[in-house]
Amino acid sequence: MTAPPILWTFRRCPYAMRGRLAIRSSGQQVELREILLRDKPAPFLAASPKGTVPVVQDGNTVIEQSREVMLWALNRHDPEGWLDMPQEGYALIDTNDGPFKSALDHTKYAVRFPERDEAEERARAMVFLNELNARLGQDRFLMGPKRTLADAAILPFVRQFANTDRAWFDAQGLGPLTQWLDDFLLSDRFRAIMTKYPAWQNGQDQVLFP
Repeated sequence: MTAPPILWTFRRCPYAMRGRLAIRSSGQQVELREILLRDKPAPFLAASPKGTVPVVQDGNTVIEQSREVMLWALNRHDPEGWLDMPQEGYALIDTNDGPFKSALDHTKYAVRFPERDEAEERARAMVFLNELNARLGQDRFLMGPKRTLADAAILPFVRQFANTDRAWFDAQGLGPLTQWLDDFLLSDRFRAIMTKYPAWQNGQDQVLFP
């Protein structure tokens, strides 16, 4: 029997979350190896010296970027049609991964960036959130009436931003965006990708996901 691909992951990392979302949607089974970012195991670093998650080892192929992990899984099997998405969906993910993620980091970790104005960074993040909110005021999901890759790729980062100050976030009048986020947080889909596993150790029993 062929061994399943290996997924190195960290439960709370938004990049790893979106990788797990796509893998779960695809039905592609992997061997899940949870790591601690402060104590990265040698086999993980041997596979991917950059040391960030998620990483997929599929035979001799190593996939080191979260978007590529999502596409790897969904190109194998895409039963929910997440890849049936206009090009603007990819542009939206680019904005999420670039300007929004930068503003998110400068807000969440403001103490690390004393040269940055936290209020200005929060305002920069809100530009993107207002764009998402306007889209979700028209349809249930970012690209229309059904979930696509864009929703799965962006949701974990909106969750992270909201969690920096949930009371403040809820006071911003982002009704459609807040509903979209909360529907996700209350879903079986979210619970299924957030199961807690002990940190991987060599010789432990295999953990299969999903």
